[in-house]
Amino acid sequence: MLDPVITKLMADNPGAVVVLDVVSGKIVAQSNLQVAAERVTAPGSVVKPLVLLELLQSGKVAPEQHLVCHRTLTLAGKRMDCTHSPAITHLDAADALAYSCNSYFAQAAARLSPSELALAYEHAGFTARSGLAGDEAVGRIIPAGDLPHLQLQALGDWGVEVTPLELLAAYRNLAVHRLKGDLPAAAPVFDGLERSVQYGTAPTENGPAGITAAGKTGTAASATTPQTHGFFVGYAPADKPEIVMVVYLEHGHGSDAAAIAGPIFSAYNKERTSAR
Repeated sequence: MLDPVITKLMADNPGAVVVLDVVSGKIVAQSNLQVAAERVTAPGSVVKPLVLLELLQSGKVAPEQHLVCHRTLTLAGKRMDCTHSPAITHLDAADALAYSCNSYFAQAAARLSPSELALAYEHAGFTARSGLAGDEAVGRIIPAGDLPHLQLQALGDWGVEVTPLELLAAYRNLAVHRLKGDLPAAAPVFDGLERSVQYGTAPTENGPAGITAAGKTGTAASATTPQTHGFFVGYAPADKPEIVMVVYLEHGHGSDAAAIAGPIFSAYNKERTSAR
């Protein structure tokens, strides 16, 4: 059972974990479901796969097109410098996602209009209840009034607030498409999410054992406090998803959330292996 593993991992970590079966959409394990249902907050970089999908489907970015990472980035007076290795200077779509390159996404998002980005988030379910809990809050989207705020919104740092359950539902939708293979334009998104766990923003030393996974981290601060919170949202196995998970930590960073997700994926793999 995953619940005891999750309980132990979350013992000193305020937040929530929810794991779904990809096919049925049913909850298979959880910790603090109501927190996941009620907390509305900035998602940070976990929205980047959804932004990239919109860019690819609309033809505004080509999968193989490389953009230069300028590393330093200030948007509307806010520093959003890239944190990946400075040796990584030119990125295609998949690696931009794997390394969570703010410079790439700020440049690419400039090709979207405010209404296009807001609609992409709405289509992802960020203003609708997931149906996974009885009493859910809903996210908020504010159309950007200028380019810097549009770019911040594409980085998940302004103008978009979601619940962990809304994020989970959006990633479950990605996992279903990955399983069915019915969304060819999303191939760089799937590749980028898998590379993120392999060598990108998710820490490999705490990665899942015996099973491939795909996912994305996010770190952000709420509008009322500089204290950061962290997300990891992802699915496993990477090529044929069976489960999808959100880890939300009220205090910390996305890497902290990924460090909790790894052992949960490993425990799931142990269960599925022993059941065969």
